[in-house]
Amino acid sequence: MSKRRAILALALVLVLAVRPGRVEAWSSLLFLELQAVAACAEREAKVVFFSHSRHDAMQKPSLGFDALLRLSGRSGDWGAVALQVRLAYDADNSSKAELQVYNAYFKSKLGFADLWAGHNRPALGLSSVLDSHAELLQPLTMQGIGFDRDWGFGLSRDFSWGSGGLSLTSGSGMALRFSGNYLAAGRIALGVLSRDNYSLGLSAAYGRVLDVMGPHVMLGQPGSFRCVAFDASHLWRRVENRIEIAAGTSRDDDLFALFWRGSLHFLEEDRLRIELQPVFVRRGRDKGWEISMGASFQATAHLSLRAMGVWDEKRNDRRIVIQAYYYRAL
Repeated sequence: MSKRRAILALALVLVLAVRPGRVEAWSSLLFLELQAVAACAEREAKVVFFSHSRHDAMQKPSLGFDALLRLSGRSGDWGAVALQVRLAYDADNSSKAELQVYNAYFKSKLGFADLWAGHNRPALGLSSVLDSHAELLQPLTMQGIGFDRDWGFGLSRDFSWGSGGLSLTSGSGMALRFSGNYLAAGRIALGVLSRDNYSLGLSAAYGRVLDVMGPHVMLGQPGSFRCVAFDASHLWRRVENRIEIAAGTSRDDDLFALFWRGSLHFLEEDRLRIELQPVFVRRGRDKGWEISMGASFQATAHLSLRAMGVWDEKRNDRRIVIQAYYYRAL
């Protein structure tokens, strides 16, 4: 099934399920998402309308929706359908529009674990537990290490001591392609962050993946990818720290990455957040730092204002990005 048909099928399920007069004990949530993004980039020498790269999905001016349908029976919830789609501005596209798909999956509770099928997070590193689709600061997936979302299947389970997950996905990210590409990944974590204020994760991945940026396939032939990663998250009062270390090979090049994000929260309900994020990546002979500093302010219950400054050593680029992000239930 093509990506477009998969999205349409999920959308049809949502429309049929939320129509008036249904007698099933199902519930649904529907959100409107709107964002404006602009950046002043030294390398471009002009104002651009993307936060990281013109080919990547994150972040661009866009309009979208986020829908969740909970499937319930007499014994309680047994599954869910999620669909999150954006139509983003793309200056390089003849139509000036780009379809971006984030969540597009069906999840079912099997008793021993939760099973998902569709477009969801692979079980690799911090990106498997961080929802960064609206944020300016991004995890290692922005550096081409793993995927923020990928097409395939996965199993996950929560334990009293932590959590575990496995996934088998296409290794093509937002773009659904089959050219002998795949990605098998697994992660196990000790500690529940919301309860214990810490979480330690160990994950591994193996496969042949495509070189993609958002929905764009940069290199059509898959390359080998092997990776082990350690991640740690810790909360203390208004301070938040996240670390990830990844090592392996990518297309026969040695790969090493070091990620740290430190966050300080201010004001009531943590409405103001200041963050520092240095990232070091070495892939073969190519290496360098990307150091970002960001601020996020929750202006209203629905509107977030964000800014980010970036120094990118590898690309010899400096840029300042601003974002207004609106997210509201319909």
